[in-house]
Order: sequence, then structure tokens, then C-alpha cells
Amino acid sequence: MDNDLLAYEDVDFLRREELRGARLELEFTKADLGMRDHGILSTVVVFGSARFKEDHPFYKQARELGRIVSERGGALNPTNGTHRNVICTGGGPGIMEATNRGAFDAGAKNIGLNIVLPHEQHINPYVTPGLSFQFQYFALRKMHFAMRANALIAFPGGFGTLDELFDILTLKQTGKVSGMPIILHGKDFWENLINFDTLIKHGTIAPMDVEHFIIVDDPEEAWQVMVDYGVDTVDQNKVV
Repeated sequence: MDNDLLAYEDVDFLRREELRGARLELEFTKADLGMRDHGILSTVVVFGSARFKEDHPFYKQARELGRIVSERGGALNPTNGTHRNVICTGGGPGIMEATNRGAFDAGAKNIGLNIVLPHEQHINPYVTPGLSFQFQYFALRKMHFAMRANALIAFPGGFGTLDELFDILTLKQTGKVSGMPIILHGKDFWENLINFDTLIKHGTIAPMDVEHFIIVDDPEEAWQVMVDYGVDTVDQNKVV
């Protein structure tokens, strides 16, 4: 800590354990103001594995989805300086890169919420400059995923994808979020990964809880679900 520096200029001071609350506030506010400055009114959030390469079918489908949503959802046609249904991913490789790339193909703004990890996950090159945000805290990154989301699409993925998916499912189940369609892309993967009937059988979820998500196999099918929810015309998400 350097007492000759102003508080906001002293990095060692800001990194003190006692300043964690201030860092949380700053991390939230920086991304929030950055999206406001770019006129981001609402998003379509896409999760999925960072491990799928360009030749993988899921990569190709995610890229197509990013293009479809960007072209049809309002990201290309700002209203009063605001952009709706802007593609938002974790900013990394794999499915994240593919979806950002699809938005890039369409010429639309798109967002990457990157997380600082020990193995250095780098932001993919298709995220719009100025809409690439770095996070230290997973919790605040998740909050920004949920805040503006009109829809969530989860492609097959690992622990990170499941963590993010079940966070949103819990918000929907508990009424903290309403209106947002949750779409699982890849029937074979999702129907074999989790036996939701077992959860119902043991009483750990209610039968109606499985109505919080829809499983699809095609980008056009995913878009139709969003249209059925009115995502293309009305901002759906209400975060309590």
C-alpha cells in the first residue's frame, strides 16, 4: 500500500482482502455501464463446451444459431439507440466462439463475459470490441448473464455449462426470473445426461419443474421456441 497515491490509483490497496466488497461493486458496475454505453437492452445467452472445434456439428449449429438470432431478433436494427436480443456468451473458445462468430457473420454486436482462470482462457476474436468484459468473480458474471437475458440456450458442455444452466433453472423455479425460455440444444446429449424423471420420482423437484425447459435439435427449432415466447417482439426477462 502506497500512502502517496490516491486510493483509486493504489492497486495494492484495492487488492486487500478488506476491499473485496468494493471490488465486487466495481466489477458489476464496469460491465453494466459498458453494456449501457453500447445500448444493450436485452440479450440471448448461449452456454456450451469450450472444447468443440470448428469442424464439430455442435460448433456449426451454434454458429448458425448466432447468425439467426442476430438477424431476426433485433440486434441489427437498433431502436432509439438500443439493441435487443444481442448474443452473449462466456467469450471463450468452442461453442462460445461459434455463437459469437455467427453474430459476427451477421454484422451484429455481440458480447463476451470472460472469466479469469489459472489456465488463461482468452477471449475469442469475434466478440465486439468494447463488449468484451473480464470477470474475477463467477457470481457477478452469472448475474450479468441473467440480468438482460430474453432467452437461454445451452449446448452440450461440461461442469461450467451445467453450473450456469442450473443457476438459471433455479432462478426460474424459484420465481426470481420469469418469462425467459430455457432451451437445451442436443436431444441425445441432454436426454441421456440427466434423468429428470428420477428427480420427480424421489420428490426433489415437482413434475411441473421440467416445463421450465425445452429440448431441441436444430437452430431453427430453437428460434421458433423463442418466437413462440415472443422473444422477437417483447423483452421477456424480469429479474426480481
